[in-house]
Amino acid sequence: MIGDLPPGTVAVIFHSVRRADGGDGAGADADGYAAMADAMEALAAQQPGYLGVRSARDAHTGEGITVSYWRDDASARAWKAVAEHLEAQRRGRDEWYAEYDVVVAEVIRAYGSG
Repeated sequence: MIGDLPPGTVAVIFHSVRRADGGDGAGADADGYAAMADAMEALAAQQPGYLGVRSARDAHTGEGITVSYWRDDASARAWKAVAEHLEAQRRGRDEWYAEYDVVVAEVIRAYGSG
C-alpha cells in the first residue's frame, strides 16, 4: 500500500493501450516492454520526491493505467526529464503504444483500508 498521501501530492496518471501482436493484448515486444517497465519503476523509486506507484493492465485488451505519486510538481517534472525515462517514452510512442494519454493531478485527500 502507498498509504495516506499528503495534500499537494502530485499524481501522474498514465493511461495506455498496447499495440496488438496477434490479439492476446500482450502487444509488440512484450519481453522488452516488461523489462523497460520494471527498469522505469526501479529508477523512479530512486528519484527525489517519489512516493510510490500503482499499475494495472488488462491482459486481454492491452489497456493499462499507471499512477505515480510525487511530493510536488517539480519532482514529477524532474522525473519526466530523466534521460532513461525520455528513452522509455520514445520507445513507447514508437514501438509499444497504440494510444496513450497523461493527466497530472493534485491530491486533495487520500485514504485507504490498510
